[in-house]
Amino acid sequence: MDAMDRKILAELQLDGRLTVTELAARVRLSVSPCHRRLRDLERDGAIRGYRAVVDPAAVGLNFEALVFVTMRLEDADTVSAFEEAVAAVPHVLQAQRLFGDPDYLLRVATADLTAFQQLYDQQLARLPGVQRLNSTLVMKHIVDDRPLPG
Repeated sequence: MDAMDRKILAELQLDGRLTVTELAARVRLSVSPCHRRLRDLERDGAIRGYRAVVDPAAVGLNFEALVFVTMRLEDADTVSAFEEAVAAVPHVLQAQRLFGDPDYLLRVATADLTAFQQLYDQQLARLPGVQRLNSTLVMKHIVDDRPLPG
């Protein structure tokens, strides 16, 4: 990956709806080489996809929590079962496996505290291998969905 590829990625992170012509003009490259580079970045996995960034409040998800998960066991079968199950919970927006304690961090969005409590009791606490859950509420987003640095 060279400097031109990084410029292309930077522009697309700011506006993923750019046409190839607009993108080429912004990075000062002709359309054909820009399109070729774009296809290569997509094929190589540097660009994983394109999507709209939706305001959670606009779709009624006004409550966000971070849930720290400590596992009872960390054998391969338990980890695999947990990760598969957590991936199937639509209100889990992000899930990361961590080194140390806790084992996982989940970012969860729901309509309100009552909906979070129901999700917590009925789904999160019942995930395979969970020993303990610890939650904290998100008060405010300071940096949100920032483009990756070049």
